[in-house]
Amino acid sequence: MITPRLSGCIMCRNEADRLERALRSLQFCDEIVVLDSGSTDGSAEIAERLGARVVRTDWPGHTEQRRRLIAACAGYWVLTIDADEWVPEPLANEITTLLRATDATSASMPRRHIWLGNVIHHGRLYPDRRLRLVRRDVARVVGEDPHDLIEGEGRTGAPTHLLVNDLMHEPYRNLGEHLATIDRYTASAARTTHRGLLVLDLGVRPPWHFFRAYILERGFLDGIPGLMLAALGALYVALKYARAHGLERA
Repeated sequence: MITPRLSGCIMCRNEADRLERALRSLQFCDEIVVLDSGSTDGSAEIAERLGARVVRTDWPGHTEQRRRLIAACAGYWVLTIDADEWVPEPLANEITTLLRATDATSASMPRRHIWLGNVIHHGRLYPDRRLRLVRRDVARVVGEDPHDLIEGEGRTGAPTHLLVNDLMHEPYRNLGEHLATIDRYTASAARTTHRGLLVLDLGVRPPWHFFRAYILERGFLDGIPGLMLAALGALYVALKYARAHGLERA
């Protein structure tokens, strides 16, 4: 059996309304793998119809699930995206060219966000560079839920290649979903943040986040969406540290 050169992979649960876009963007890969954690909306069936190999599993958390996803792939290289992301043609072409001749073991790419229909060019959300292309034999998934990170230097020490074309990301269907995500993610993040927490963190970090996102990183150039994203980012930080402070007291 010939080992695929490149595996494109996605982990999902109940993403039927946007999974097809992500899957179609991976058609340039040699195989597509979907790790489905109990979808009830037909996501797994959509993936199979579009030629993906579907692996059904439970949900152990973001970090462990990303490890499982990479382990499920057969390719020498792995490109991992989420169901709310997609690979435009310029990025697909750049990846294909890179894999023909490179001594790198991993590659990162800028991620371009679309927030409630608005393309974001500044603030904390761009360039938002992410390492998503990695040689499978040196891939490591680190980080703490809900923020998993991929590392690819492994044993070789080879530098990460910097791709220039954008990975696209449209994370929220509406404002309510964004707020619900903040609620869910801060509850998870607080559990790994509360040790050694100072009350000063709660008073300083949220306004500093807003100032950095809106002023230093020029979120104001994105108009009202830039203002709202800076404010929502500050809300995320405030809620995370408020919940962490509660755990610390407990």
